[in-house]
Amino acid sequence: MKTTLLASLVLASAFSYTPQSVAFDDSISLRICEYVSINDKKRLRKYLKTNNVNIRSIFDNVQCNGQNLLEFAATSNALDIGEYLIGKLPVKTVSNNLAVIKKNSAHLTKIANERIK
Repeated sequence: MKTTLLASLVLASAFSYTPQSVAFDDSISLRICEYVSINDKKRLRKYLKTNNVNIRSIFDNVQCNGQNLLEFAATSNALDIGEYLIGKLPVKTVSNNLAVIKKNSAHLTKIANERIK
């Protein structure tokens, strides 16, 4: 009797369990864009760590003023954040965004070229 009850409780809880995923909403994107625009690498890193996300997983989903994070950092003259992003993103992503970086920031272009080599 106890075994049947215990087994049914375990099965019921297993079917009703849904893993919590990061609900990527506008407030998270807004906060990230805010930190990029003011070039605050320390707070951005702390915020990402607190929310248990990394740059690679959010890069394609976050748009700031219609631009991706790397492009937005270059246009906002956020050099510290730009260097951080270039270091954390895959080389392929950096090379795909190199043309946009070249238009907006000579410093980040130099860092991106060093990363690609």
